Amino acid sequence: MTIKNATYIKSSAFIAQCPEHHAPEYAFIGRSNVGKSSLINMLAGNKKLAKTSATPGKTLLINHFEINGGAWYLVDLPGYGFAKRSKTERAKLENMIAGYILQREQLTNLFVLIDCRHEPQQVDLEFMQWLGESGIPFSIVFTKADKLGKQALGNSINAYMKRLAEDWEPLPPYIVTSAETRQGRDELLDYIESINKEITQS
Repeated sequence: MTIKNATYIKSSAFIAQCPEHHAPEYAFIGRSNVGKSSLINMLAGNKKLAKTSATPGKTLLINHFEINGGAWYLVDLPGYGFAKRSKTERAKLENMIAGYILQREQLTNLFVLIDCRHEPQQVDLEFMQWLGESGIPFSIVFTKADKLGKQALGNSINAYMKRLAEDWEPLPPYIVTSAETRQGRDELLDYIESINKEITQS
């Protein structure tokens, strides 16, 4: 798949404000500082599409981007596992995220971003468990692959999937990416395209 154009549409504080359309939506989520905005910009081929920040947790709204004239939408969700936020702020963000994930009919697939350098974190495992229990289709996107050597990367991914195998059968699909080297870009876009084709054929 080729992304010919990617356009920011709007930011929403809750699901009722989200754009009205009937196209598939692919949402991206992960813990703070997982490299979400950088990955979105790499996919879209536009370094300024999603705002990146050195400060974790800057995405506080549901951000919609129209891809290829509305063929599908890319959605940037706030991160979870919010550090340095009050209980009230955390609850508000959690409700916003849950509202979108559970109620947004256009949501076609959720990409859960995982920093490949880290061992499985409880907050990620619990979040994926919740997705499974809620019947939400999701895939894992390992980020920052350029930060590890080839062997260390392979070992890290294998260890992660081995941990998931304790709870999951079959295992969720996964793609290994790097916003720096553009690794995984074609694979991720082809994956989205294959789902879009399934939708149009059904």
